[in-house]
Amino acid sequence: MTAERSKSQWMMWLVLAVCAAPVIASYALYFWVRPDGRTNYGELIEPQRELPALLLKSLEGTPAEWTQWRGRWILLTTAPGECDADCVQRLYVMRQVRLTTGKDQDRIERVWLLTNDHVPDPALIGQHRGLQVVRPQTVDVDLQLTDALEPGHIFVVDPLGHVMMRFPVDVDPNRMKKDIARLLRASRVG
Repeated sequence: MTAERSKSQWMMWLVLAVCAAPVIASYALYFWVRPDGRTNYGELIEPQRELPALLLKSLEGTPAEWTQWRGRWILLTTAPGECDADCVQRLYVMRQVRLTTGKDQDRIERVWLLTNDHVPDPALIGQHRGLQVVRPQTVDVDLQLTDALEPGHIFVVDPLGHVMMRFPVDVDPNRMKKDIARLLRASRVG
């Protein structure tokens, strides 16, 4: 009977060990093995910044404000009106990423902030129906923009008006699309 009792105690300890192993392993991994945890492609801007307080005007010269897009996500880029090949690519990526969001595309606004007085090519504007093209009412805004909105990037502005993410200059549209989809899915605002 002693050998049988010893065997049953051994089995009990084995069952207990098998049941406790996942709990012990999870605590060990949590406290000693810290994964990076970063899953986004775009660079989070910490701390988030308000959009620069600029008086804006549309291409037609009518006054515009950042607040007219409040409550929507904004894909924003800054570039001169001459729009080189990189600028054209950013506008294309912004359009395509918005289109890929399907039913959520109405939650996203695309804005091109002009950094000079040059008028963009009407054919280019025609290719990007719905693109909001604005410029500051005053010409000398370079100092305000360099801090918040470096040229060459696509920025994400949250529905409350905070610049919260920046994508690399040579943006990968597929990875950007995943970030935008994740933001829209997690957001209760906008």
